[in-house]
Amino acid sequence: MINLDLIYNELTGYLTNEIKVKPDLALILGSGLGDFADSLEKIKEFNTADLPGYPHSTVEGHRGKIILSRYANKTLLIFQGRIHLYEGYPIEQCILPVFIAKKAGCRKILITNAAGGINQFFVPGDLMLIQSFTAFNVKKELTGLIGLADNSDKDFMLNTPSKEMNSIIKQAAIDEKIPLKEGIYWFGKGPSYETPAEIQMLQRFSIDAVGMSTVHELVYAAKLKMETAAISCITNLAAGLSPTKLSHAEVQETADMVKEKFEALLKGVIKRIH
Repeated sequence: MINLDLIYNELTGYLTNEIKVKPDLALILGSGLGDFADSLEKIKEFNTADLPGYPHSTVEGHRGKIILSRYANKTLLIFQGRIHLYEGYPIEQCILPVFIAKKAGCRKILITNAAGGINQFFVPGDLMLIQSFTAFNVKKELTGLIGLADNSDKDFMLNTPSKEMNSIIKQAAIDEKIPLKEGIYWFGKGPSYETPAEIQMLQRFSIDAVGMSTVHELVYAAKLKMETAAISCITNLAAGLSPTKLSHAEVQETADMVKEKFEALLKGVIKRIH
């Protein structure tokens, strides 16, 4: 297995020394959703470009910051942007935010992303709680990282997403009067969008949304025995389901449109985290 402690010893040593507290919750903010961090009390901020050994994000809408924040008497470790496999980074770099969160003492992590809607009842701007996901597209990469072939621990993926975390998110949505869809997320490595034929196949598999992140982060966090949850912002209809051409600009435009709703939901979740 890959020894992340050895690879990132300098990086995690520096961050844990600077953070000094055990955050109550880690948050990874996906494409166009990074503005949420600006609505919270900021304790410390780190530019990932200045951190030793931290990969540079090359995707628009991922600012590349780690922020220690406070809200509702909770300490939060927020990753404003992530690292993707489609950027050419190996798996051990793509799960780095999860590794850092665990090293900082986080026991809970909430992951967000922008996703393409496949479910015919979804529209751009919907928020979807991930109930389950596909992981076989990334199991080869994860095997070398966390030993998925270890027969003594084959069922850890059954515990993610966490039922308790999902229950908190659903209750927050009810209390804050925010419509929340639920569904199954398909992970694709990218970098290209899926073809219309691939989307038709996923419809037959009862997949609700598709994206290029999150799953390996969820799986790795589950392996580290963290409580996990994930929310997708449906920013566009998947290929072949919309009359317009897919673009990253559309992703960011929709994320801006749902900013207040997304912020209210996350704040409602944070208030209810134990």
